[in-house]
Amino acid sequence: MNYQIEIPKTPLHPNPMPLIRVKGSHREIGRQIGEACKRQVEHSIENARQLLAAAYSQLELTWEGAQIQARKYFPFAQERYPQYVDELVGIAEGAGVSFDDIAVLNAMEAVTMDALHLSRCTSMGVNDQRTADGHVLAAHNEDWVPEDEDDAYMVHVSPNDEPPFLAMNYGGLLPNVGINAYGIGQFIDSVYPNDSRIGIPRLIVSRAVLAAKTPGEAIRSTLVPHRAAGYNHLIVHESGEIYSVEVSARRFAILYAEDGYAVHTNHYLSPNLAEIENDPEEKISSRVRYFRAWRLIHQTSQHTIKTLQAIQRDHVNFSNSICNHAVDMTDPLDREKTITALVADLTTREMHVAWGNPCYNPYHTYHLDA
Repeated sequence: MNYQIEIPKTPLHPNPMPLIRVKGSHREIGRQIGEACKRQVEHSIENARQLLAAAYSQLELTWEGAQIQARKYFPFAQERYPQYVDELVGIAEGAGVSFDDIAVLNAMEAVTMDALHLSRCTSMGVNDQRTADGHVLAAHNEDWVPEDEDDAYMVHVSPNDEPPFLAMNYGGLLPNVGINAYGIGQFIDSVYPNDSRIGIPRLIVSRAVLAAKTPGEAIRSTLVPHRAAGYNHLIVHESGEIYSVEVSARRFAILYAEDGYAVHTNHYLSPNLAEIENDPEEKISSRVRYFRAWRLIHQTSQHTIKTLQAIQRDHVNFSNSICNHAVDMTDPLDREKTITALVADLTTREMHVAWGNPCYNPYHTYHLDA
């Protein structure tokens, strides 16, 4: 099933990603992340600067221009989610960098008008009826620019006023892919509607989901008014309830797990959203990956951590495969690879995470203490 092939220049990470433990107010949480991950934050800003410089002929956007654009989004975020803006302010303070730089990172998709072709993530979920031990499992391959792979880390967050959560993160971003103490897991895939607008950045909307205490609250968080655009949010609950919430700036669709299985990639599945998808013909690789993952996940009703990890290593349609490699990409806006792969057990509150491509790198286990 893996179609294992020899792939040159695949970064190796035999050791686990760093685990950062933070707690306190939102400002304090951000400051602790910034202090502990100063190198990763600075590196991610430099990577983003170089990306915009390399893509100037396409975007005609300087770093200063990106800062100006990002500032337009944050009044909406400040009005609805001041606590998460505080987290970003704290990250900037802790790392000793400009808040304007952090703002660009966290609104990057918006300020580049979705010209970043980040269309290779894969998310999956199986409920307790589809696993060998009755656990509820979810899996996610995080695909992003290769230069940010070294900036990945795990963060265990205990806010004063919200549920503790465990998340995968990188650079100066708000954490948003993870599980919380109420048995909620969120795994996001970029999608591309044509109704995007200035509003609350997608990453801040996603951060709010990790504060939810029920599946309904998690879903409502994805649909906050004045959102700039949207992701697909695969929301998995320890009860076995699994939803794909497809979101744009003005529309949404809630897709329920079919027969205990859920798969999503980077195109809309709902007809309501598909009709506003921007350039659907550019999402062919997403569709191929979706059907491949859908087929593989349906091949057993006795899934385990290892069966989902095997799907994450799959190389059909290489290099735009589930395990994605950037070996043949030259367009600066289209250079993307799997920088982490994770499988979450919502029943035991654990995440099994490979740093880099899972075909070459081992998984390590992290626990949510709550």
